[in-house]
Amino acid sequence: MSFEAELQVALKAVAVAARVCQSVQSRITRESIEKKDRSPVTIADFASQAAICRILGDAFPGDEIVGEEEAEALKAPDNARHMGDLRSELSKVGIDASEADLCEWIDRGNGQGGSGRFWTLDPIDGTKGFLRGEQYAVSLALIVHGRIELGVLGCPNLSSADAWDNAKGVLMSAVRGQGTQLRPLSQPDAAPQAVRTSSTTRADMARVCESVESGHSSQDASALIAAKLGITAPPVRMDSQAKYATVARGESDIYLRLPTRADYREKIWDHAGGVICVEEAGGRVTDVDGRPLDFSLGRELRENRGVVVTNGGLHEAVVAAVKSVLG
Repeated sequence: MSFEAELQVALKAVAVAARVCQSVQSRITRESIEKKDRSPVTIADFASQAAICRILGDAFPGDEIVGEEEAEALKAPDNARHMGDLRSELSKVGIDASEADLCEWIDRGNGQGGSGRFWTLDPIDGTKGFLRGEQYAVSLALIVHGRIELGVLGCPNLSSADAWDNAKGVLMSAVRGQGTQLRPLSQPDAAPQAVRTSSTTRADMARVCESVESGHSSQDASALIAAKLGITAPPVRMDSQAKYATVARGESDIYLRLPTRADYREKIWDHAGGVICVEEAGGRVTDVDGRPLDFSLGRELRENRGVVVTNGGLHEAVVAAVKSVLG
C-alpha cells in the first residue's frame, strides 16, 4: 500500500497540533517555570491530542488510536480550570469545540494497540524541553499488524534544511519503503526534501545525542559506552524525538536510550514515529540487546530493554559496546 491518504491526513494533523503547541509555548514565562507551573504543558498536551484525534477520527473512523492522555485527567480539579484555554487555543487553528467535544476527542486516544491497525500518538514528547522553550516533538505513527507503516514528527524548534533558509520548525515524515522526507512546519504543502542518515563508519568520529534528563536514560552508562567506542566529543543533549530527527538527517550518528531500572518498559508513542523516520533514512533501531522493537504488544515495548538508534553503518559496533557495558 502507498498510504498516501493516511500520510496527508497525518501531516495535516501534526501540523495543526504543532501550531497549537507553538502558541501555548510562546506564552510561557520565566515565572511559570520557577513555580513549576505545569499549566502550559497541560493545555498544550490536551489540545494537541484533541486536535489530532479529531482529525484522525473524522478521516479514519474505524482506526484505533493509542494516545498518552485521557479526558478523565482533564476533569480533575487541578486541570478542569484549563477547559476555557483549551477551547480558545483550538479555535485559533479553526477547531471549535465544546467541553463535551474535547473530552470525546481526547478519549479517542484510549486504544490499547496490539494486533490490527492503529495509530499511536504523543501529543507533546519532551515536556521539560517544552517548558524551557527548547526541543519537543509531536509524534504520530500508523502501525499495522505490529509493523510501523508511517510516521510523522513535528519538531517546532528544530531548524529546517538550507532549502528553506534554516527556518525554525520542521515536519519529518516516512512511509515504509518510500524513504524519509522533510518539510518546513510553516509550509506543510511545500515540496519535500529527502533526508538520509550520515555515512560515518568510524565509531570514534561519531556524534552522540542523548536525553537531557538523566532519569530518562542512564548517562553514566552512555559515557562508558562512548569511551569503549573511542568517542571523546561530549554528547549533544536534547529532549524528545527530535533526537531521532537529527539521526535521520545526518546531524548525529547515535542516540542511546538506556534503561534506568530493570522493570521499566518504554511506551510505544515515545518511539514509533521516530523509529520509522530513522529506518527509512537508512538507519537502524533496536533495543540494547540488538533485537527489533516489538510494537504488537499493546501500549508498551514489553519485550524490549532500552533503545539503540544509529545511522546504520555503526549499529553492530554500538550494540556490542552497549552489551559489554550493560551485560
